[in-house]
Amino acid sequence: MAASGAGSPGRLVQYVVVRSDLVHKLSWPLGAVITQACHAATAAIHLHYGDPDTQRYLSELDSMHKVVLGAPDEAALSGLSESLKQAGVSHKLWIEQPENIPTCLALKPYPKETVQPLMRKFKLFK
Repeated sequence: MAASGAGSPGRLVQYVVVRSDLVHKLSWPLGAVITQACHAATAAIHLHYGDPDTQRYLSELDSMHKVVLGAPDEAALSGLSESLKQAGVSHKLWIEQPENIPTCLALKPYPKETVQPLMRKFKLFK
C-alpha cells in the first residue's frame, strides 16, 4: 500500500475525513469544521509534496477530486488513523491546537481504487 500509484490507471482522489460530532453534538460552527478539513488537506499535500501522485494531482489543478467523509467521533477518527498507518497509507491527522483535539485527517492523493476499500465504512460528510 505504501508504494506510489504513479503511472497506474485511475483517477487520483484526496480523501478527507471529518469528525461529524463536532457539528452535530459539540456545536462547532460549520465554518470552523470546514477550516479543520482545509488545514488537514493542505498539510497532507505539503508533507507529501514530492510524491509522484501528489505532483500529478497538483498538475491537474482544475480537476482535483476530493471526497469528504464523516467519522462519528474522535475514537473512530483515531482508529482510522491507526488502520491507515498499519496499511502504509500516507495521511495527516489534524490535531487542533492549543486544545489538542483530533478533528480530521486527510490522505495524500492516491488512485481511488488503492484506498477506497479502507474508507468504505465512512459515509459522506453531512
